[in-house]
Amino acid sequence: MERKMISTGFVEEALDVVRRHGLATEPLLASAGLPPVVTDAVSAERYGALWIAIANALEDEFLGLGRRPLRPGGFTLLCHCVLHATTLEQALRRALRFLSVTLEEPRGLLERVDGMAEIRLMEDGPAHPAFTYRTYWIILHGLACWLVGRRIPVQRIDFRCTAPDREADYRLFFGAPVHFAQPVSRLTFDAAYLTLPLLRTEPMLKRFLRAAPANILVRYRYDHGLTSKVREHLRRTPPAHWPDLAEMARRLRMPAAALRRRLQEETQSFRGIKDEIRRALALDWLMNSGRTVGEISADLGFAEPSAFHRAFRKWTDQSPGAFRVHAAPAPNGETKDRNLDGA
Repeated sequence: MERKMISTGFVEEALDVVRRHGLATEPLLASAGLPPVVTDAVSAERYGALWIAIANALEDEFLGLGRRPLRPGGFTLLCHCVLHATTLEQALRRALRFLSVTLEEPRGLLERVDGMAEIRLMEDGPAHPAFTYRTYWIILHGLACWLVGRRIPVQRIDFRCTAPDREADYRLFFGAPVHFAQPVSRLTFDAAYLTLPLLRTEPMLKRFLRAAPANILVRYRYDHGLTSKVREHLRRTPPAHWPDLAEMARRLRMPAAALRRRLQEETQSFRGIKDEIRRALALDWLMNSGRTVGEISADLGFAEPSAFHRAFRKWTDQSPGAFRVHAAPAPNGETKDRNLDGA
């Protein structure tokens, strides 16, 4: 499983749910192998264990965030409900119906809009806290990625609520432009992914459920096929010296047209793979290195800093400088999330 760290902010939001129900947090933290006061980011496995402990205490796998509870075993039933769908679109529509029936609200609807797939959350009353929407997206998106055996890149996420105090944590976690105070909460991705076939079986589901929910926090990397080989070659080379499509095809001993076609069959493109790796490196270097923005731009292979600025705004909806400020350690010494879907 890919190593992923979850911010202390998200841990605290989960514990706030426990406190609102009048329960003690220390026993739940202990059962997840966490100290009484969490001061550092925790692994996805630890956070998943805490999620299970809270779900058992509340008898609600949606952590008390819906209009009605998702009773223990609900996530397992959801998985069985979608397992034998033929395409991701069919699976998502089944999942959304299941969650609408069990939770009642929020209610998710899937629509195609200008080549994009939009999952909108419909609500009758005031906006829920950001943590509610985040939990919904984790369940739905994480399950979808597992069903097709690859990461489904998110293009944009809108939150109906106002920005939480830990806004930077949300931007880092999703790795996509995040907007708050929007008319409707929605998650958007390329509609081409809706046609992907499901790759899972009953025995695979049993193994998946044994590792849940930690594995849906991780979501999935491109762990098979030609995409994985391309990523491996690019990782071994500094971005400033990356090959073009023709050279990559020669390294893989195939015609360039065949490389392009096979990547398209995996719903990928050579440029998209390079952009994803560049984005992850940019996030890492901005947060964890002393390099200037200009140095990072050059090391990532951009011809000029302005091109890096344009690309980074497309990836995160922020400038590199603004991102570095928001991701910096807080004045009280706490460290913000270092969650990278890193290459």
